[in-house]
Formats: sequence, C-alpha cells, structure tokens
Amino acid sequence: MASSRLIVTVSVVGLAALAAFAYVANRPASGTSSSSAAATKEQGAARVVSVEAVEVVRVAMPDEASAVGNLKSNESVMLRPEIAGRIAQIGFRDGAAVAKGALLVRLDAATQRAELAQARANEALARTNAQRTEDLLRRHFVSQRARDEAGAALAVAEAGSELLAARLRQTEIRAPFSGVVGIRNVSVGDYVKEGADLINLEDISTLKLDFRLPDIYLSKVRVGQSLEVLSDALPDRRFSARVDAVDPLVDAQGRALMLRARLDNREGLLRPGMFARVRLVMAEREAIAVPEEALMPSADGQFVFVVRDGKAASVAVSTGGRRDSQVEILSGLEPGEMVVTAGQVKLREGAVVEIVPRPAARVAGN
Repeated sequence: MASSRLIVTVSVVGLAALAAFAYVANRPASGTSSSSAAATKEQGAARVVSVEAVEVVRVAMPDEASAVGNLKSNESVMLRPEIAGRIAQIGFRDGAAVAKGALLVRLDAATQRAELAQARANEALARTNAQRTEDLLRRHFVSQRARDEAGAALAVAEAGSELLAARLRQTEIRAPFSGVVGIRNVSVGDYVKEGADLINLEDISTLKLDFRLPDIYLSKVRVGQSLEVLSDALPDRRFSARVDAVDPLVDAQGRALMLRARLDNREGLLRPGMFARVRLVMAEREAIAVPEEALMPSADGQFVFVVRDGKAASVAVSTGGRRDSQVEILSGLEPGEMVVTAGQVKLREGAVVEIVPRPAARVAGN
C-alpha cells in the first residue's frame, strides 16, 4: 500500500515538471514579439514603390515628314574653252567671288586679232566698191548686175568680219553669272585643248535641296510649303527653306517623289554637296503625348502605368506619331493624368506608389 502511494506521488511530480518545462520552452519572449512586429512593419513599408512620373499634357504634334537630301548650287558650271590655245592671262583668285561678265581666263589671241584686222580691211574695201558701183549705176555707167555683185561682196566681207570677231571673243572666258570660283589647275602659259576643264563657278547665295518622300505624301505636298533643314556640320543651326518644285514623275523603283527646295545662303554657312536632314511640316496640330520611356510592351500592344489615388493602374494605349522623344497617344489617356516614366518594372496592378522628383539631367533632356 505504501509502495503504491509512492509510485503515484512520483508520477504526479514528474508530470508537473514536464508541464512546467513545456510552458517555459513554448512561451514567446517579449524581445521576440518586438522583432516580429518590426519585421511585419518593414514588409508593409516595402510595398510602397518609388517611381518617377509626369503629367499628361497636350503638345504641338504637327503632321510632318522627314527625309535626307543633298545641297546643290543655285547655278553651277565648269568653264571650258571653245577653241584650243595658250593661256595668256588669269583674272581671278582661287575661291574668290566674281561678278557676272568678269574676265576669268584669256587665251593668246594674236592670230585672231590679225585675222580680224584683215577681214575688216577687206570689208572696208568692199563697202567702198559697193558705194562706187551704186553711184555709177545712177549715172548709167554700170549694169544692175554689177551693183548686185558689189553688194554681195560687201555682205560676204561683213560676214567674214563677224566670224573672226566671234573667234576673237572665244579667246576670252567670262563669268556667265555672279558666283564663287573654285580652285584652278592651270597656269599662265599652259596650252589647253578645246573643251578642257579650266575652272568651276558656283552661285551659292541660294542653294537647291533635292530630297525624296514616299508617294503616300503626294496629296499633302505642294509648292511653297516651308521646311526645316539641319546639317550635321552645324548641329546648332536650323535653316528654313521652301518647296520650289515637285517632280511630276514618281520613281517606279522606290515609289518616291522627287522634291526640290531652295534656301537662302547669303551667310555662306552651307556648301553644295553637303548632306542635309529635312523636316517638312504639312499641317499644324496639337495632340496628347507622353515620353517614350513611359510605354511598356505587352502581348496585346502597349500600355502605361498611371497613378490614381496613390496606386498604380495599367492602361492600354494606342499610339500615333513621334517627335522629340514624345509619343502621340490616340486613346487611353486624358490630359492631367500622371503617367509613370521610371520604375515601371517594379510595379503591379494596384501597387502603392510614391512619386519622386525626376533627376535634373533627365528633365533637361526631355
């Protein structure tokens, strides 16, 4: 009986000790509770995503076409002699401006002058004979036939003088228009053949600009339209020009229109042969636009994230033209909405967002 009580007493004490150990082991400490709460708070704070955003606005988005073209002189000619001869005089400096009619090159004309003097002497004699024959005819000392022959001889002599005078003029090469001469490759004393290249003359006060556009613009282009010209050689300058002509023939190979514009170059900043970029404005209008970086691709098209009541919402959009890193939005957005431009990859539908200022460099570039 006594041993049974001992066994019961030991069992009760063991169970009590085991229960106390389990209670102490499983009771959460106060420090652990604080750490858990802090972690939960941090997880909640991590759900706020910092993004950059801009307001959707209306901007100028004109209907325009871009192209590349080549600049040409308003007038350009390579001067060549009509006859062979030895250069006796050069009347210009390389790269200098010359006026219309200025003497540029003179060939040795001793032979032509002598021939012309002889022809004029013969012409004077023939004129004297014709006058004398006319006087004798009035006195009935010669026949009508003699007067006709004297008149014909005078006409032949006059024609001979004009022919040799023309040949003498061919020894002088003069500027057909005002412009700038190039760099010569001949010198005084050189013997040049008929048709040899002497010097090029360029009128660059006005320049022609030839460029091509797809034939879909045929109904939109017209003579007199203004266009903007840019050159890689002068990246900070913009030049204005006007369409001067539209070729009636469409290129069958490229289905392109050939257009020619003219631009004022009295400052002499541009040169023939330079490459130029062309922006032709066909109609002025305004449109809703967003920066290019706001667009996100998807299987169904493009979309953007907008901030509404502090949360991100994806909106499908359809786009139109582009200009200066701005994309026209045809549908999906309204002016005044805030569209996310940086940080979209971290967003999901309904995420809580915080808009942070855009870096100054990015604002200036936009």
